Amino acid sequence: KNWTRISSFPGVPENTYVSDLLASKFDENVLYASFDNILRDDFKPYLLKSTDKGKSWVSIAGNLPDNHTVHSIQEDFLDPNLLFAGTEFGCFFTVDGGSNWIQLKSGIPTIAVKDMAIQKRENDLVLATFGRGFYILDDYSPLRMLNKQTLDSAGYIFPVKNALMYLPTGGKYGQGSTVYQAKNPDFGAIFTYYIKEVPKMKKQLRKEKEKELFKEGKPIPQPSEADLRAEKQELAPYITFTITDAAGTPVRIIHKSAGKGINRENWDLRYQSTRSVDAGESWDPKKDNGSGVLALPGTYAVTLSMTFGGETRQLAGPVEFRVVPLENTTLPATDRQNMVAFHSQVAELSRVMRGTESYAEKLLARTNDLLMALNCVPGGAPGLIKQARDLQLQLDTILNVRFNRRTGKPSDEENPPAPVPLNDRLGKISWITWSSTGDPTQSAKDAYAILQEEFPPVYDQVKRIGEVELPALEAAAEALGAPVTPGRLPAWK
Repeated sequence: KNWTRISSFPGVPENTYVSDLLASKFDENVLYASFDNILRDDFKPYLLKSTDKGKSWVSIAGNLPDNHTVHSIQEDFLDPNLLFAGTEFGCFFTVDGGSNWIQLKSGIPTIAVKDMAIQKRENDLVLATFGRGFYILDDYSPLRMLNKQTLDSAGYIFPVKNALMYLPTGGKYGQGSTVYQAKNPDFGAIFTYYIKEVPKMKKQLRKEKEKELFKEGKPIPQPSEADLRAEKQELAPYITFTITDAAGTPVRIIHKSAGKGINRENWDLRYQSTRSVDAGESWDPKKDNGSGVLALPGTYAVTLSMTFGGETRQLAGPVEFRVVPLENTTLPATDRQNMVAFHSQVAELSRVMRGTESYAEKLLARTNDLLMALNCVPGGAPGLIKQARDLQLQLDTILNVRFNRRTGKPSDEENPPAPVPLNDRLGKISWITWSSTGDPTQSAKDAYAILQEEFPPVYDQVKRIGEVELPALEAAAEALGAPVTPGRLPAWK
């Protein structure tokens, strides 16, 4: 029935558009107001707070950038000092009621944030932008724990929520543009962490020193070849998350580039893979062999460390968290521990079989090289060539008959009387153990038992060729002065 014009907004030009009003969730006397004066080419951030129902106002724009017009404001529902401001060029938050603002980045483009909402159950911050886009900051609750003690520490891991264990689907295939699917939150245990500083590398330090000398008008020394080589060989600092089980046994490591500030990483609730590795021409310390079998539910802990200059130091942790099954499986395992034990047995068998196959492939390549070298010996070496040819045929049979069936005939449906290759059995039970949380089937157990019987003779044959027969032939070739082959060190006389 009665309206009163509020005109006492300190520092705000008269008739400036009111972009947002927000009543506090904690105190009926407190409200916030933001103002947009862009139409007058005024991009200043006008953000005010009243503690007496609008009778008087004070600015809480703090250190917001001068050109960041404020479009929206939101208040946390648990901490009255945690505020969010949507501006012309992004989103900011403060943990001290507006004295100091920090910009949220890591995925938010430079765009006007016109509105904000908070999803209380998951502690999610939802942004609506001028570009008709929506952005969600999943679980912003760690921001409530920011304080001087946390920010002064070298590193910090915020409390980890219970990680729900299930088998995520792989999406839909062949739908084209008919189905829109936004990115889901990361699966597994989410680690929100803080790093105060990241060490500078030799090249960064040199560039900074050269910049100072340039400003002072002083000569800039030319780096030596040794200095430039040391810069090139230096490894960038990286961080490592180590996950341990309830007994304190490490079960997974995750490497990542080191970056200062607040960041996130997730563990997909799987143990370390046992698959073989091949670094190629260079080694990247941030890479590993990936995920293995699904872990057991229970209590785990995570620690954070940083490696630089050949030294590793722990920054934070251990922080405990729980892995909890979602209980949405159609045929749950009657004994999950036995299920994981069987999956681990299959993973170990896979590790040895895949490694043996890879080793046999390299042996075949060495044998082919040796045959070529023996064929180049003046006067010939027919006896050695015959032995090497025999090894070549053995390895070809191992790779193309025992491990794989590459003849194409008969087909899988017409398999008998052709033997089932080792990799066919291993592939099927490996897929089952990767994508199932039910009890192992009898077929999987039978396939595992058959592999335990059929693989050892193949393993022994490959081992004998690699450790006895092929080295003996290479030594004989060296005695004849045959051309050098890869992997064989020539004798120095």
